[in-house]
Amino acid sequence: MAKSKTKFVCQECGYESAKWMGKCMSCQQWNTFAEETEVREQMCQSVKGVTGGKPLTLSEITSFKEERYDTGIEEFNRVLGGGIINGSLVLVGGDPGIGKSTLLMQVAALAALNNKSVLYVSGEESPSQLKIRAERLSLLNSNFKIMAETNMINIKKWSEDIKPDLLIIDSIQTVYDPEISSTPGSVSQVKETTAQIMNMTKTTDMATFIIGHVTKQGAIAGPRILEHMVDTVLYFEGDNSGSYRILRAVKNRFGSTNEIGVFEMRDHGLKEVTNPSELFIEGGDKDTYGTVITASVEGTRPLLVEIQALISHSSFGQPRRVATGVDSNRISMLMAVIEKKLGMQLQNFDAYLNVIGGLQLKETAVDLAVLCAILSSYKERAFDSNTLIIGEVGLTGEIRGVSHIEKRINEGKKLGFKIAIVPRSNLEVLSNMTEIRIIGVSNVSEVIEYLS
Repeated sequence: MAKSKTKFVCQECGYESAKWMGKCMSCQQWNTFAEETEVREQMCQSVKGVTGGKPLTLSEITSFKEERYDTGIEEFNRVLGGGIINGSLVLVGGDPGIGKSTLLMQVAALAALNNKSVLYVSGEESPSQLKIRAERLSLLNSNFKIMAETNMINIKKWSEDIKPDLLIIDSIQTVYDPEISSTPGSVSQVKETTAQIMNMTKTTDMATFIIGHVTKQGAIAGPRILEHMVDTVLYFEGDNSGSYRILRAVKNRFGSTNEIGVFEMRDHGLKEVTNPSELFIEGGDKDTYGTVITASVEGTRPLLVEIQALISHSSFGQPRRVATGVDSNRISMLMAVIEKKLGMQLQNFDAYLNVIGGLQLKETAVDLAVLCAILSSYKERAFDSNTLIIGEVGLTGEIRGVSHIEKRINEGKKLGFKIAIVPRSNLEVLSNMTEIRIIGVSNVSEVIEYLS
């Protein structure tokens, strides 16, 4: 009989200990250890599709071209890197109710219409519940197979019998291996079942999507090894109370991790937004102070976004710095530049920054727009609503050049912007631009004169 031993595993990060501890030594979380029985023979095995051999030089290795097939959803194709690759394992995470199951059911239906064999395995809903969702999404004509199952042995059996081109598992936290004593969703179960699914995916050359729950902090629940095991990790972002969703790749072995897909949640399912720039700047009064439009680049796509700032007298001894969609530390740095280089005293003012549409901006090319929004709110004077503001701001107040400046300006031209304030170092690239007035600035003090 196989030898077994008891261990305690942190359910947040997967750290293992021989005894129970109140606080995890790895992730510093309290009361996260659960007792599990480990059977040595049931430890995760390596992928059978990857075989060893003698060392080879690059010239001796025969490469192959990745064959992709269209999902039928252009925004989804963009995030995946061009479509679904056979033999790929994709993890999709997001908050409850954000639309993960809805999106993958639409993908399954479109794949079935393209003569692909699809197996949709649900561990959270019954077949009748899945049919109700299919009726709401108008997918009843799609010929793909649905199964409500959580036992990994049965999932493997039916996958071997059906041999699907596309396998969808919703969700990985509900799947369990009966030979492991721990409960479904535990670290041991998630690691083992994911390893078995990966083994199936690589050996049968089918594409697999698995849905993962997220923690309160927004990370995918379970050990970090889960994200390391899969080929692609996608996060579904957005506010449940709003109608717009953003699909972002944070890991992709077959494409870029900078691409995003934008969707709108409607009664009949998710609809892709083909021109997100209109979405992020639509509505509102653009002539009011504290509002600035900038151009951000996500992967290969330029997006026009609206940044709003509100500067008000602080009622407390410690002024607040609240930012949604941008890094709050970056806000503090830009306000320090304003104080030092422009002589404006902001230490007694609260600062609230917001990016309209729920987009998360991480690139520094939006620095100048954030700084201008703060200036506009503080001075109570607006910028021209037809002005696009782009640039990175340094600690000495200089405005540095940004990449993909032509893409950003062309996106502004398409939406009718007449003026663009850009770093002076980018002017040479934009010398042939017509239909839009280009203004070059080299430091933050030059920007003030363009306040109306």
